[in-house]
Amino acid sequence: MQSDTQSTGQETMNTNPIIDYELFEVPPRWMFLRVETADGTVGWGEPVVEGRSHTVRAAVEELMDNYLVGEPANAIEDHWQTMYRGGFYRGGPILMSAIAGIDQALWDIKGKSLDAPIYELLGGAARDSIRVYQWIGGDRPSEVADEAAQKVDAGFSALKMNATEELERVDNPSAVEDAVDRLRKVRDAVGDEVDIGVDFHGRVTKPMAKRLAKALEPYDPMFIEEPVLPEHNDALPDIAAHTTIPIATGERMYSRWDFKEVFEDGAVDVIQPDLSHAGGITEVKKIASMAEAYDVALAPHCPLGPIALASCIQVDACTPNALIQEQSLNIHYNETSDVLDYLEDVTVFDYDDGYVSIPDGPGLGIDINEEHVREQAEKTVNWHNPIWRHEDGSITEW
Repeated sequence: MQSDTQSTGQETMNTNPIIDYELFEVPPRWMFLRVETADGTVGWGEPVVEGRSHTVRAAVEELMDNYLVGEPANAIEDHWQTMYRGGFYRGGPILMSAIAGIDQALWDIKGKSLDAPIYELLGGAARDSIRVYQWIGGDRPSEVADEAAQKVDAGFSALKMNATEELERVDNPSAVEDAVDRLRKVRDAVGDEVDIGVDFHGRVTKPMAKRLAKALEPYDPMFIEEPVLPEHNDALPDIAAHTTIPIATGERMYSRWDFKEVFEDGAVDVIQPDLSHAGGITEVKKIASMAEAYDVALAPHCPLGPIALASCIQVDACTPNALIQEQSLNIHYNETSDVLDYLEDVTVFDYDDGYVSIPDGPGLGIDINEEHVREQAEKTVNWHNPIWRHEDGSITEW
């Protein structure tokens, strides 16, 4: 007789069940999940939506309490399907970020249980290292040329910067020229052997995206990122027709079903799913394989903490079409804590000539400093993105 509980089909494998979990909100704007099994193995995940951590916490608690505590940790695919399909309403940033952090922790447990890196369990390494890029400037970019030169001197061969501050729906030529001038100065400062990603951050409308892409093209950006909001992905073919600059998007897309349409319309060259928002390691590996079939590169979004970055690198390691990895060391959001602060061994994220080596430790390949996590979790964390307004008082995109 078929049961409507998850335990059906799993009872014979339930030799190492999940017995406990804890959530820690920590500075600057992250949330860590600690999952423990009956044999004492601990896995870590990073489920968060920046500025919505309380909401994601509730979703994680609901999923863990309803579906996972007491169940075997090793049944990752079944757990993923149950968390996603077990609810009639699916997808979106909150649910998929909650699933993502749990999924990361389960893979960390599996790797530690088998004494293998996660990428070895996903087919093995396709590379020895992955190139990373370094952020320059802030939300409202200004004098970035000097900073760009400093980062290149530090060994980075790829940078990313915001294209503009807030723009009107149809803005004046001066606004376009300001963006061009910033990129021109950065290009002059670093030369032609350095790649520069330009992030539109979804704050640009379709007509302005077309004008900006055309104007920036002489300075050869590595890509333009999120030229329009994902709600307007149907505009991407039109924008692509106006430029030869590669188009990147995906940080606010949460499943393979969200990505399916952009693959089919052929306008996107680089996808940027976030390992802490798009269903975790299980889902992003599937998205990456879909992308490969459409000759689309993978560059995971990651302005987050060490667990999210470690998850990205595990997927990068075994993904042939992985291009480059975002990382948040010294990013403008990390004013109170940074990526390395939460690690026992900070050398795992050593950057050498703009690359980070693929780790060979079990699971995620990192050791979290649990004592420091607990200390930092005592602090009040209440990060929310700023609310920007036009001169007439109407709200605009951040």
